[in-house]
Amino acid sequence: MGSQWSKDKAYVQAKKSGYRSRAALKLKEILKKNPVIRPDDNILDLGAAPGSWLQVLREMTDGILVGVDLNPINPIPGVTTIIGDFSDPVIIARIRELMPEVNGVVCDASPKLSGQRSYDQARAIDLNQQALRVTQTLLKRGGNLILKSFQGEDFSWFYNQVKMDFYSVKTYKAQSTRKGSTEMYIIAKNFIGNEPDPEENQADGSA
Repeated sequence: MGSQWSKDKAYVQAKKSGYRSRAALKLKEILKKNPVIRPDDNILDLGAAPGSWLQVLREMTDGILVGVDLNPINPIPGVTTIIGDFSDPVIIARIRELMPEVNGVVCDASPKLSGQRSYDQARAIDLNQQALRVTQTLLKRGGNLILKSFQGEDFSWFYNQVKMDFYSVKTYKAQSTRKGSTEMYIIAKNFIGNEPDPEENQADGSA
């Protein structure tokens, strides 16, 4: 974290509470306003480093927790972490091995920012799309999603993409978001899922 944030109030509060970054406070705020994590949910955290969201999630559920990031994450008791690209089919296969079902997906990932707002927002939306594809692949029907995005010209388009997959979708701006930031969280509840294949039902003798 840059030195300009070393005395940030939220950062200091997070550190005093034992969390690895100020992002933990955002998730706690989000979940207080939007209680989408149940006590036995299995949760997948995409872009999980340094692990502060996993720390909060461990407090919220006794289910399986798996975090994925390109960077290593220092161990957290009761949490499994994977180093790699969460959109990689090999990583997705590994997640399937670890989690019999995924009840919730969270993603606080963002690209390294260049300072060019339109370029950064396009890259953020691309990362959002990757996270949504993973969610579509792994999330159990009825599951929930918390996803960080950034407002800009492509945000409405992506928001509508999410609405196609969930029965309830809304946005939430955390109070601890830095002034001037376009950061916005998408809270999506009750994943519609894919309709079962009729041919598979016939093969199972259920049709």
